Amino acid sequence: MAQTIESTIDEYKGGALSRRTFLTRLITLTGSMAATHWLLESSGLADVVSERESQAIQVTSETVRYATDKGVNVTGHLSVPGATGKFPAVVVIHENRGLNEHTRDVARRFAAAGFVALAPDLLSRKGGTGAMESPDKAREAITSLPAEDTMADLKACLRFLDSHAKVNKGQLGSVGFCWGGARSFLLAAESPVLRAAVVFYGSAPEAEKIAQIRCPVLGLYGETDERITSKVPTVAEQMEKAGKSFTHKIYAGAGHAFFNDTGERYDAAAARDSWTRALKFLRGNLK
Repeated sequence: MAQTIESTIDEYKGGALSRRTFLTRLITLTGSMAATHWLLESSGLADVVSERESQAIQVTSETVRYATDKGVNVTGHLSVPGATGKFPAVVVIHENRGLNEHTRDVARRFAAAGFVALAPDLLSRKGGTGAMESPDKAREAITSLPAEDTMADLKACLRFLDSHAKVNKGQLGSVGFCWGGARSFLLAAESPVLRAAVVFYGSAPEAEKIAQIRCPVLGLYGETDERITSKVPTVAEQMEKAGKSFTHKIYAGAGHAFFNDTGERYDAAAARDSWTRALKFLRGNLK
């Protein structure tokens, strides 16, 4: 098995495999998408993938570190457009297994679309995603994170972006997926500098927090993701009552995590349309 994984890695490094084919093969060999992401993070191969894929779409990507207002160090994946000039920025918030190749790929795609994108590793306080013993341990660690710590790390992420030489100052948005989608929604209430928030199949904050939201929110949901999507009408009503801007789309037949192209629940049509909507929304609110 190890030799087969090694040969697959060699084929990818040699250019014989596309990113998607490479990940598909690893998922088959390791037994799951979660195990594949953990292999990439724990082995250091994630950096190889990031470098190669960044070059292919002409963006610059690197690992960065920044500090919160209390001196906590957070690591993140920064992708910047290859073109000259300044750009709006987005913080890309990962799912409940930490920062992985899927989230880094989303950040790279945003950079290719004209945004400076920073995907923070919100497990940094626990030693980082790559230090987790398994995907399950990563999920357990994320569940244990206090909301105030996560918000502090995300606010520091926004400050880092706002001070970056390639960012149009004040033009900051957030995009989150699953666990990260809920944090993107909450960040809209917690941060006075956020100008737009995109929520992919994430839960909404409590009603008292909704009243504090300061920017437009776009929600993107799967029809069969009942735990989240069944609450969307109530969320829309609460947002309207509070005078907040909330646009949402529910994709027929799609489930939770429909945007994640490394997972079994990936829905290509819903992913394409939601990506188009997310870009349009962010471009309409950020300059």
